[in-house]
Amino acid sequence: MLRQALHGGLRASCRRLGLFVSRHPVFFLTVPAVLTLACGFSAHRRFAPERDLERLVAPSHSLARVERRLADSLFPLGRGPAGQLYSDLHTPGRYGRVLLLAPPGANILHRAAALLQIHRAVLEMKVNHRGYNYTFSHLCVLRSQDKKCALDDIISVLEDLRQATLANKTSARGPVSYPNTKLKDGRSSFIGHQLGGVLEVPNSKDQRVKSARAVQITYYLQTYHSAAQDLIGEKWENEFCRLMRRLQLSHEDLQLYALASFSLWRDFHKTSLLARGKILVSLMLILLTAILSSSMKDCLRSKPFLGLLGVLTVCISSVTAAGIFFITDGKYNSTLLGIPFFAMGHGTKGVFELLSGWRRTKESLPFKDRVADTYSDVMVSYTMTSSLYFIAFGMGASPFTNIEAVKIFCQNMCVSILLNYFYIFSFFGSCLVFAGQLEQNRYHSIFCCKIPSAEYLERKPVWFQTMMSDGHQQTSHHEADPYQNHFIQHFLREHYNEWITNIYVKPFVVILYLIYASFSFMGCLQISDGANIINLLASDSPSVSYAVIQQKYFSNYSPVIGFYIYEPLEYWNGTVQEDLKKLSEGFNTLSWLQQYYQYLRAGNISAANKSDFLGILQNSFLRKPEFQHFKNDIIFSKAGDENSIIASRMYLVARTSEKTQRDVIELLEKLRPLSLKQSIKFIVFNPTFIFMDQYSLSVTMPVLISGFGILLVLLLTFFLVIHPLGNFWLILTVTSIELGVLGLMTLWNVDMDCISILCLIYTLNFSIDHCAPLLYTFVLATEHTRTQCIKSALQEHGTAILQNVTSFLFGLVPLLFVPSNLTFTLFKCLLLTGSCTLLHCFVILPVFLTFFPPSKKHHKKKKRAKRKEREEIECIEIQENPDHVTAV
Repeated sequence: MLRQALHGGLRASCRRLGLFVSRHPVFFLTVPAVLTLACGFSAHRRFAPERDLERLVAPSHSLARVERRLADSLFPLGRGPAGQLYSDLHTPGRYGRVLLLAPPGANILHRAAALLQIHRAVLEMKVNHRGYNYTFSHLCVLRSQDKKCALDDIISVLEDLRQATLANKTSARGPVSYPNTKLKDGRSSFIGHQLGGVLEVPNSKDQRVKSARAVQITYYLQTYHSAAQDLIGEKWENEFCRLMRRLQLSHEDLQLYALASFSLWRDFHKTSLLARGKILVSLMLILLTAILSSSMKDCLRSKPFLGLLGVLTVCISSVTAAGIFFITDGKYNSTLLGIPFFAMGHGTKGVFELLSGWRRTKESLPFKDRVADTYSDVMVSYTMTSSLYFIAFGMGASPFTNIEAVKIFCQNMCVSILLNYFYIFSFFGSCLVFAGQLEQNRYHSIFCCKIPSAEYLERKPVWFQTMMSDGHQQTSHHEADPYQNHFIQHFLREHYNEWITNIYVKPFVVILYLIYASFSFMGCLQISDGANIINLLASDSPSVSYAVIQQKYFSNYSPVIGFYIYEPLEYWNGTVQEDLKKLSEGFNTLSWLQQYYQYLRAGNISAANKSDFLGILQNSFLRKPEFQHFKNDIIFSKAGDENSIIASRMYLVARTSEKTQRDVIELLEKLRPLSLKQSIKFIVFNPTFIFMDQYSLSVTMPVLISGFGILLVLLLTFFLVIHPLGNFWLILTVTSIELGVLGLMTLWNVDMDCISILCLIYTLNFSIDHCAPLLYTFVLATEHTRTQCIKSALQEHGTAILQNVTSFLFGLVPLLFVPSNLTFTLFKCLLLTGSCTLLHCFVILPVFLTFFPPSKKHHKKKKRAKRKEREEIECIEIQENPDHVTAV
C-alpha cells in the first residue's frame, strides 16, 4: 500500500509540475535563456587554464609528497653536487632538457664537436626582460664550491673527446666507461642517465664504451620564488624550445628532442585546443541524429524541431554549468572535456523519453493535459535516474577522492546534472508546450503553416501531398494511434520484437552472453593502473616523443633514486655497514660512503671508531679535489668539540626495462616497507614517485565509493518501489555492464587512469538511465506471458533508448580523430559503455527476462477472473433486458 501511495504521490506531483509549466511556458522559456547568457558571458571573461599538473593528477595524500618536503628541507636543489641533479620527466623548478639522437648505426660520441656547438648555443642564448638580456649564466643553479653553473658531467666527457679528436686528427677514442666514468679532475661520475643506447667493448673489464646512440643534457634554472624570476625562467624555457627547433634544421644528422618544465602542462592543455573543432562536429552529428530520429512522414506529429531543441537544451545547461564553475574561481583542465559528452548522454535520454511519453498520450485531450500526462509518465523515472547521477558523482567529489582532477570533474558533473534536470523540465518543457499547441491547431511541424484540407490536397501534385499530409489523411479511417507509424516504433513492433523473442534465437543469445562474460572476466584479471602521465597528453606532442625516446635508450639505468638517511647513524659500525650493503643490494650505488670505504682500503687506513672515522672523513677525504663534491651529501653537526653526522644521502640506480613505469612502481613497493622494518631510518624519493605513490588505490576509490553509494540507494529503496524485483534486476544488469566495460577496456589497452575511472562512474549511471525504465515496465506489466511483457516494455521504451544511444555513439566518432591519448581513452570507454548498454537492453534482457521471475501467472488468473465476472454481468443484463439482444 505504501508503495502505491508513494508512487501515486510522485506521479501527481510531476503532473502538477507539467500543468504549471504548460500554463506559464514563456516564463520557463526565458528564465533559463537569460541565466545561460549571464553565465556564458561570465565564463568567457573568467576563463583560466590550470597550470599545476601535479596538483591535478598526482594523489594528493601520498607519502611521496611528505618525503619530498623532507628531502628538500635537508638537501635543497641549490645544494646539489656538481653534475648530479637527477630527475625524470618532472622536476620541481624550471629546467630545459635536450635529448640528441644519432642515426641508426652511428656513434654519437663521434659528433662531440656538434654536440658542444649546440651546448654553446644554449649558453649564449639571450632573453630580454625589461631591457636587460639574460643568459643561462644569470639564471642557472650554482655549484656551492666555486659558484659556477652546475652542468651535466657528460659535457666534460664531450670536451675530452673533442680534444682527443683534435690531438689525433682522427676519430675520438677517449677512455669513456659506462655507467661510471673517470673525469679529468679525478672524479668518478655516473653518466648512465646522460648517455643512452650504449654498446660496450666486448670483454672489457672497465666497461669501456664502444658506441652510443643518444645523449641527454639538462640545464637547471635557479628558483627564488619570485614572480619576476619565474617570468624570466618561463621566457628562457620558451626560447630554449624555439632554439632546439632551429638547430634541428641545421643539424640534419641528429634528432633533437626538447623538454621544459612547462612541457607537460602545455601538452596536457593542447588536447583541449585540438578537440575544439571535433566537439563542434560531435554536436552537429548529435543534432542531425536527434532531428532524423524525431521525424515522421506525418507532417503534423513529426517533431524534428523538438529533437533539435532538446539537444540545444542540454548544450545551454552545460554552458550555464561552465559559467558557474568559472564564477567560483574554477580553472579549466583537459579532463573536463568529458563533461559535455556525459551531460549529453543523460540529458538527451530525458528529451527522448518526454517525446515518447507525448506519443503515448491521447490526441483528443487538450495540449496542456497532454503535457501534464507526459510529465506524470516520464519525470518520475527521470528524477530517479538524475538523483542517482547526483549521488554517484557526489560520492566521487567527496574527501575520499585522492586525485584532484577526479574531484573537480565530479563536482562539475553534479552541477551539470542539476542544471540539466532543471532545463529539461523548464526550457524543453515549454518547447513541448508550444509544439503541442501547434499540433492541436493542426500546424505543420516544420513550416508552421496550417495543414490544408484533404479536398485541397487532392488537387495538388504528389510531392506537395507528401509534404503536407498528416496521418489521418493518408488512410480512409482514423487509426487508434497514429504515432505507431514512427519508423523506429514500427520496426520494433513489427519486426524486432518478434525476432528477439523467437525460441530459435534464444540459445544464440545465451552463447553470446557467455562469450561476453568470458572476455569481461579475462579482462578484469589483467587490469593495470595508468600512473604514466603520458596517457593524458596529446599523442603527437613533444613530451610524448621525448618520453618514448628516453624510455627506449635510457631505461638501462633509470630511475635514479635518492636514498636519504635522516637520523644520526654509526657509519663506522660494521653491522651498520652490512645493513646498508643489504639495502643497496641489486642497485648501482652512487655514494660518498662507498667511495670513502674504498679510500680507506686503498690507503690501508683504519677507522673503527667515531673520532677516527669523522676525522679522516673531514680532514683528509673531503679535502681531496676528486671527493670535494661529496660535502653536499653530508650534514655535520657540532656539539662542543664533538662532531657528528645527523643526515646524509646517496643514490641508488636501478636497471629497468623499457616499461620503466611498472618497474618503478615495483621498486617503490619494495623499498618503502624496508624503511619501516630496518633500524636505519631512511626515505627514498624520485620525482616520479609523486605520480605513482598509492595511485592504484587513489584512482579506483571514486568508482568503488560511487558504486557502493548507488547499491546502497537501490537496496534502501528495495521495499519502496512498486515491485522489488525491478531493483534486483537493475542491480544485476548494472553489475554486468560495469564489469563488461571494465574487462573489455582492459583488453583494449586502456589503463586505470583518472579518465577511465570517470567513465566507469558514468557507466554505472548510463546503464541505470537506460535499463531502469525497461525493467520496471516489464515487472509491472500485466500481460499473460513474460514474452508479451518484454514486447510491451520494448515497444514503450525501446524507441527512446535506441534514439539516445545512437545519437550518443555518433557523437563520439569525432573524438577518434583528435590526436590525444586522453580523447582516445574517452572514446574507447564511452563507446564500450554505449555498446554494452545497447546489448543488454535489446539482446540480453529481452531473452533472459523470459526465463526468470517475475512470473505473470497471477496476472493471468486475475484477468481470467475479471473476464469471467464481466461475462456474468453481461449475461445478467441480457436476461433482465431481452430487447437488448434484438438491438445488438
